[in-house]
Amino acid sequence: MLLEEVQSDFITTVFPIVRYVLFFLIIACSIVMIVAILMQKESDSGMDALTGGGKQESYYSQNKGSTREGKLRKLTTIMAIIIAVSVIIYFVTELING
Repeated sequence: MLLEEVQSDFITTVFPIVRYVLFFLIIACSIVMIVAILMQKESDSGMDALTGGGKQESYYSQNKGSTREGKLRKLTTIMAIIIAVSVIIYFVTELING
């Protein structure tokens, strides 16, 4: 009975704070992701994926990760993963808090 009371008190005091932090994290990562996407150079990579046109074996294509565009793509991917995980955790805490 005491354990249930402590657990309920913990949920009611800590989960709202966690949800506010997660909400702020989602908003901040979304803004960073939007800016990173807008800074990326436009390309026809969608069509290259269908046609196989992006399969050039050159020094530039092998070191794409160290270029500005490569770093922006990595940043976009990392932000998308953080947003997805934060949203899942946010809604799980919402379900637990009830």
